[in-house]
Amino acid sequence: MATTVHEPPQIDPRRLPETKHSGNGGWRNLVPADGDLRVVQHYSPPASSTGIWVVLFAITMMFAAFTSALVVRKGASLDWRHFTLPSILYFNTLLLLVSSVTLEVSRRRVAAFMGGLRSQSESPARWLYITLSLGLLFVAGQYIAWRQLSAEGLFLATNPSSSFFYVLTAAHALHILGGLGGIVFVIRKLSQSVLRRSTLDATARYWHFMDVLWVYLLLLLWMKL
Repeated sequence: MATTVHEPPQIDPRRLPETKHSGNGGWRNLVPADGDLRVVQHYSPPASSTGIWVVLFAITMMFAAFTSALVVRKGASLDWRHFTLPSILYFNTLLLLVSSVTLEVSRRRVAAFMGGLRSQSESPARWLYITLSLGLLFVAGQYIAWRQLSAEGLFLATNPSSSFFYVLTAAHALHILGGLGGIVFVIRKLSQSVLRRSTLDATARYWHFMDVLWVYLLLLLWMKL
């Protein structure tokens, strides 16, 4: 018997849809066809933006553990001594609140400066220096509060209540110093004209969080001590 062989259908290449191939694995590859990684990086969250949330979560868990220990220790203690908080703590709170305002002002002005919306003669770091000064004053005020308590005979090991006061305020002050280091880093990068917007935003989030955390700690100490 004769076998009939059919020729494959002819396909007109002009009628096929145009496709672009990256040559790097098809559609599953994230590298654009033109090889420009900046397109991918534009949609990738900056490392500083992701890392700051991890840091804030860890700090939250730490102070939550401190709070739980304070509540449990006070409930089980028969020698808990109540004392009046140093009045300078309220002034320190005001300093920290104002510093958050100045940092937000500086963040907006630096962003405008980086976008070319302000004159080059204006110093965009001025409000950052103001925030830095207010933060240093806050730490100095905390030291004065510790000195006032020690003058009243309340030291770290005097009573469980005074121990928690020193531990909580000192832990917060250390984190404030970390935030001040971040502000110094931002100022240095800004002076070198290599500051990234994500770095500035991450520093601002951290500082605002320290502000909220301190208000919480002050209320906790006021109610429990």
